[in-house]
Amino acid sequence: MGRYIHNLISGGEGLKLDFKYCISDPQKIARTLSAFSNTAGGKLLIGVRDNGSIAGVRSDEEYYMIDSAATLHCDPEVSISTMNHTINGKNILEVVVPKSEIIPVRAKDEHGRWKAYFRQHDQNFMADRVILQVWRRTGKSRGLLLRFEETENILLNHLRSYERITVAEFRELAGINSRRAEKILSDFILCGLIVYEANENGIFYLLSNEFGAVPLLNL
Repeated sequence: MGRYIHNLISGGEGLKLDFKYCISDPQKIARTLSAFSNTAGGKLLIGVRDNGSIAGVRSDEEYYMIDSAATLHCDPEVSISTMNHTINGKNILEVVVPKSEIIPVRAKDEHGRWKAYFRQHDQNFMADRVILQVWRRTGKSRGLLLRFEETENILLNHLRSYERITVAEFRELAGINSRRAEKILSDFILCGLIVYEANENGIFYLLSNEFGAVPLLNL
């Protein structure tokens, strides 16, 4: 079992793995549960520092905090499973978070507002209205018909030249309102034409690798 934990830690934090030194705020950890639930599931190792060194935790207290985060601070509740591991006399709590069948799973932000989060690499980001639309419409997009009119062509030409765009930039570039911009972007994501990525500066939209490799004609 020790080898199992060491192998996890040696891989480092990423899309499906997060280290936590301890849990002092169940509301804050709920955002990580939301992000894992809305993305691809994942594991939390509690009692492990960001650099991978083992700190250990008092499992009973940490379990209470993580259970509170999953049941009281996530909507809908997140069905987690936990396991205790002892490495060199130190306890590590492994928390397994499955991908939710009901998306989005929301958690409260620092202002107490219910928001949905997603995971990218080793970070959690708040979903915007485009991503929320995509989640709501996923599985219901059969027969989706795209009309490549002037606005859609403006978006594609911009992405071919400048690689990425935000909702606000698209809205201003095309001279359309936010609702229209968000609808077009979500349509394009559902059809596999574009993808989204996030960093500390916000959420950006760019051509998917498959579509970006195909020349655009008569746009």
